[in-house]
Amino acid sequence: MSMLRNITADNPRSLVKPVFYTTIANLVIVIPLMLLMEAVRLIFNPFVHPDVPVDMAQLWWLCGALAVSLLIMFFCEIPAYRAQYRDAYSAASDGRSRLAEHLRKLSLGYLNKRDPGELANMMVGDFAMLEHGISHVVPQMIGAALMPVLALIGLSFLDWRLTLSLFAALPVAILLVFLTTGIQRKFGSQHMRAKIQASNRLQEYLNGIQVIKAYNLTGERFIRLERSFRELMRQSIRLEGVLGPIMLSAIAFIRTGLTLMVIAGVHLLLGGRLDVITFVAFLIFGTRIFDPLTTALAGYAEFRYLDQAGERIVQLMREPIMQGDRQSPANHDIELKQVTFSYLDQPILRDVSISLPAGSFTALVGPSGSGKSTVLRLIARFYDPNKGRLTMGGEDIRFMDPEALFHNVSMVFQDVYLFQDTIAGNIRFGRKGATREEIELAARHACCHDFIMKLPNGYDTMVGEGGSTLSGGEKQRISIARAMLKNAPIILLDEATASLDPENEAEIQKAIDRLVRGRTVIVVAHRLKTVQHADRIVVLDHGRVVEQGRHDELLSSNELYAQLWRRQHEME
Repeated sequence: MSMLRNITADNPRSLVKPVFYTTIANLVIVIPLMLLMEAVRLIFNPFVHPDVPVDMAQLWWLCGALAVSLLIMFFCEIPAYRAQYRDAYSAASDGRSRLAEHLRKLSLGYLNKRDPGELANMMVGDFAMLEHGISHVVPQMIGAALMPVLALIGLSFLDWRLTLSLFAALPVAILLVFLTTGIQRKFGSQHMRAKIQASNRLQEYLNGIQVIKAYNLTGERFIRLERSFRELMRQSIRLEGVLGPIMLSAIAFIRTGLTLMVIAGVHLLLGGRLDVITFVAFLIFGTRIFDPLTTALAGYAEFRYLDQAGERIVQLMREPIMQGDRQSPANHDIELKQVTFSYLDQPILRDVSISLPAGSFTALVGPSGSGKSTVLRLIARFYDPNKGRLTMGGEDIRFMDPEALFHNVSMVFQDVYLFQDTIAGNIRFGRKGATREEIELAARHACCHDFIMKLPNGYDTMVGEGGSTLSGGEKQRISIARAMLKNAPIILLDEATASLDPENEAEIQKAIDRLVRGRTVIVVAHRLKTVQHADRIVVLDHGRVVEQGRHDELLSSNELYAQLWRRQHEME
C-alpha cells in the first residue's frame, strides 16, 4: 500500500478508475481467445472424429461473435484510455498544486536547506514520472498480471498437466525479480541522486551565467556542470546495465514454460493421453500468454523506480507546516523576549530583547551579519525562534495562523523579486481583487506611475522573470506600491534604499514616507542618516543588542552607533 501511495503522491484513489477500466478491458480481451479456441475445436474435430462433419453454421456464428467481440473491445478501450490519461494528468496537476501550496506553508528555514534545483526537479521531473506511472505502468501491470491468472484457472480445467508445465518456470522468474529488489532500489537511488545533482548544477549555471561569462567559465571549463552530466550518464548506463540482464533473465525463465509445455504435450500426445484439439489450444494460448507476463514483470521493475520518485514527494508533503490557529490581535505591539535563533547550526541571534510599540518607527542598525534582517524575518514569521518568545499584542506568534499574521504585515526587501506578469499584476499581488484605479493610486503614491506610463503597454507591460526588464529603482518602487496596496498595519523595510543611486533613493524615500504614515514600522538601515529621526534605534552586533535609544542619545554615548555614524560621514 505504501508503494501505491508513493507512486500517486499520497493519492491512491487516483488509481481506482484507471485500474478498474483497464481490468475490464483486459477481461474483454479474453473473449476473442475463448471464441478462437472454440473455433479451433470445431475445425479440428473432424480430424479426431472423421464421422463428425464441421458444423459450418456454428462456425459462422463464432465468426460473427468474434466481430462483435472486437467492437466490444474497442468500446471498452475508450473509457480505459480516457481514465488512464485524464486521471494521470489530473492527479499530477493536483499533486503539483498541493505540493506548491505545502511549500508555501513551510518554514523558510526548511526550504533554505533544500537545493532549489532539487525542488524544481521534484515538481516537474518526479511528477512527470508519476504521470507515466499512473497512465502506463500500474494499470497495464495489473491488467497484464490478471490475464495469466485467469488463463491459469481456465486452462487448468482443460488439462492440468500442460497448465503446470506452461507456468512451471514462472515462480523462478518472480523470485529472481523479488530477490534483486534491493539491487534495483540501490541503483535507482543512485541514478535519482545523479539526476537531481545535474538539475541543481544546471540551475546554478543559469543563475550565475553573468559571473560565468565575466570570468570566461563557459563550455567545458565549467567543470561542475560537466561532471554532473557525466555522472548522470554513468549512473544511467549502470542502471540499465544491471537491471537489463535481471529482467532478461526473468523473461527467459518465463518463456521456457512454452518449451516445457510443448515437450510435455508431445509426450502426452504420443502416449495417447492427450487429444490434438487440446494441444493446439494450448499452443495458441501459450504463444499469447507470455507477452502480458513479460509486460507485468517489466512494469514491476519500472514501478519500483517510480516508487522512489513518489517517496521523495510524499516525504516532503508530510513535512510539518508552520502551525497556529489564533487570529492576529488588534493590538500590534511587538516584543522580542530573550530570542535566540540559529540557521543551519550557525548562531544568528543571542538573547535578543526588543520592544516595538504599535505606531512607532524603529530602526535596526549594525555591522553586516549582526542579525538585523533576521529580526525582520522572525517578526514576519518566516522562521520561529529556537528559544525565547516573540509576541504581537501579547500573543506568542507561534500560536497564530501564519496566513492571518501575514495579512497584517507588509515587507519591502532590498532585493525585489517581480513575477513574470504585467506591471499591474505584480502590484495586485499586494491585494487580490484590487481595481485598476486602486492599483494606479498605489503606483502614484509610490512614485512609479510616471515611468510605468512610459513603458510600451503601460500597466499591461509584461515584466521579465525576477524583474529583469526593469532597473533596481523601478523594481523597488513597484514593490512599495504593492505594499501600499496591501495597506497592512505593520511595515518591515529591509535596507530598501541601500544600493540605489541618489536620484532613485530620493524618489523611493518619498514613497517610503507615504507608506509608513500611521503604521508600526521596523526598518533595517545601512545608511544611518535615513533613520536618524526614528523613535528608537536598536544597535545589533554579533547577534546581540548592544545599544538602544534615540539618535542624539546614542551619539552622546560614544559607543558602536557613534562609531558607525562617524565612519559613514567620513566616507561621504
